[in-house]
Amino acid sequence: MQPLASSLQPLASIRPVNRIVTEEATERLSDYCYELPPELIANRPSLHREGARMLVLHRKSGQIEHRLFKDLPDYLTPHDLLVLNDSKVIPARLYDSSGRIEVLLIQQRDDTHWVAMVKPGRKMRVGSVIFLGDAEVTVLEIFSDGTRLLEFNHPIDLERWGTMPIPPYFKRPADAIDRERYQTVFARDPGSVAAPTAGLHFTQEILEKLPHVFLTLHVGPGTFLPVKSDNVSEHQMHHERYEIKEGSAEQINKVEAQQGRIIAVGTTTTRVLESQPPGKLSAVLGSTDIFIRPPYQFQKVDALLTNFHLPASTLLMLVSAMAGREKILAAYEEAVREQYRFFSYGDCMLIL
Repeated sequence: MQPLASSLQPLASIRPVNRIVTEEATERLSDYCYELPPELIANRPSLHREGARMLVLHRKSGQIEHRLFKDLPDYLTPHDLLVLNDSKVIPARLYDSSGRIEVLLIQQRDDTHWVAMVKPGRKMRVGSVIFLGDAEVTVLEIFSDGTRLLEFNHPIDLERWGTMPIPPYFKRPADAIDRERYQTVFARDPGSVAAPTAGLHFTQEILEKLPHVFLTLHVGPGTFLPVKSDNVSEHQMHHERYEIKEGSAEQINKVEAQQGRIIAVGTTTTRVLESQPPGKLSAVLGSTDIFIRPPYQFQKVDALLTNFHLPASTLLMLVSAMAGREKILAAYEEAVREQYRFFSYGDCMLIL
């Protein structure tokens, strides 16, 4: 396995950026719930990447259109720019030799040290030793959030021993199809433990026809950890590392100067762009724990292509900030009535 370029950067090179929402967000977690029949959860990918349906929500009017993902170019002008996350999902889920202990590697410290989520935790106390693949692994430390610092006796070959970290609501083990489909066709920088799923719909052929640039955010467990307090303002997002390269920053600045639209592909891309200071973008290697929820005012992103998100999730809160909570929930109700497929392998939504 190649080194995880961004994950191995020294911490001193990471510039944290926090944006404070100046207006108080008063919504309760229960305000972001909706009913979803279990059969609408897509636990397998569609036959073709570009085969997704696309619900188009016009946020000013609340108008909804039912289209296909392949119709996306109909909504773009020559002055618009798609921004996509090119992070690559690593096969970060492993099981010990007994098959009873599950380990999800979430951050690489160096060749032989990883921060990981484990279950069951009672079997992974400080000093515990297990075997993952052909490596002997020792628990060195337990952090306050329950994650562990693990030491491997030699670098682990994740391509050989790891499995893709597909979401638990799939209720099945990862397989060979997930190796291909739980990964965007443009993924190139290894480091994510969950896919930037809005990008899963693109093929190389479609992408080549659309104006686009890339940035990188390595998706961490904070993306899918549940909000535990009904007062959403008490939720703390985890830091996730990102990079904007000079060429992408220049292209985004050019489009903004020409008053074109910046269309974020996915919530991860949105969080990177909205973490930047006002003014022109610059090349940057940083990290963000920005929590976007109503009544957040977007500064960089003009439109959003995204999948349908879990009830009471921070991702649902982000899209609610983009279009308004009531309009989003109404759109989700419509999607349920129209039998859209939900979540990571599901259909998509274009918010204009």
